[in-house]
Amino acid sequence: MPVVAAHHLVKQYRVADKQPGLAGTLRHFAHRRFRHIDAVRDVSFTINPGEIVGFLGPNGAGKTTTLKMLTGLIHPTAGQVEVVGHTPFQRKPAFLRQITLVMGQKQQLMWDLPAMDSLKINAAVYDVPDREAQARIEELAEMLQLHGQLNQPVRKLSLGQRMKAELLAALLHRPQVLFLDEPTLGLDVNAQAAVREFLRQYNQKYHATILLTSHYMADITALCQRVMLIHEGGLVYDGSLPGLLERLAPHRQVTLEFDHAIAPHQLQPFGQIESIDGTVASILVPREQLTDTIDRLLDAFTVVDLTVTDPPIEKIMGKIFHAPATELPG
Repeated sequence: MPVVAAHHLVKQYRVADKQPGLAGTLRHFAHRRFRHIDAVRDVSFTINPGEIVGFLGPNGAGKTTTLKMLTGLIHPTAGQVEVVGHTPFQRKPAFLRQITLVMGQKQQLMWDLPAMDSLKINAAVYDVPDREAQARIEELAEMLQLHGQLNQPVRKLSLGQRMKAELLAALLHRPQVLFLDEPTLGLDVNAQAAVREFLRQYNQKYHATILLTSHYMADITALCQRVMLIHEGGLVYDGSLPGLLERLAPHRQVTLEFDHAIAPHQLQPFGQIESIDGTVASILVPREQLTDTIDRLLDAFTVVDLTVTDPPIEKIMGKIFHAPATELPG
């Protein structure tokens, strides 16, 4: 049975349609006009127990709105949603004990108090006995490498340490489903890697289900076998990450080193030129033409070295995020 099931989810916002300036304000005061914005349009998906799913999309695509509907923070305009057998917006205690929501730009820890004080409050809120709470704190602190830092005021912690402490607070009640919205936002490379490794360990140990949004593609490639792509409020892809790249990036990147400098016009018949720097060049070749193109290149030039890779995933996703939804492959 799916842990998360969304069926034809829709979320519309009614916003004032007011012209700027004093005249616009007066007209709006006398005759109010409104318009509707579709934040999420007819989104359906299911997530099975233990899955780690990446939720991708540009800013304003509807990712956070969807997460808020899944966690019961907002009511869907239409459609149905069920998480661990509950209707989220009813906000029943049995439901809240099984989920958590971590937003990278928000914090729940009290700024001027040691993180341990906030953790004890969280344990009391979720009715976790003192001895059990202490054991869980020690276990998660060990996994997160937060040795000795939980007794410091939160404001004294680094950004990476605060994010780890936020994760500990969010997981103290041992939820079954984790909704993570940009959990590595603003962290340095080492802190991002530490958070990713913790999430991998937590998923393996507790078979937790994770829905993760992130603009750092390293988070997605390191953790997620499955991705969902939302664009302009609609779900345009649900499947494997390699499958997404194959559909949306039908080229392979061929990097060559020649025995002498090459001019651009010499490579134009072989593919789309990405870069040329002296004896090293990079071109994009359609996947179905790859073998034939490499044979032609080896016949035409003296090649010292040759590598074939997929284009950088960040570059592919950047193109996707800037394309209208109607131009994405169905």
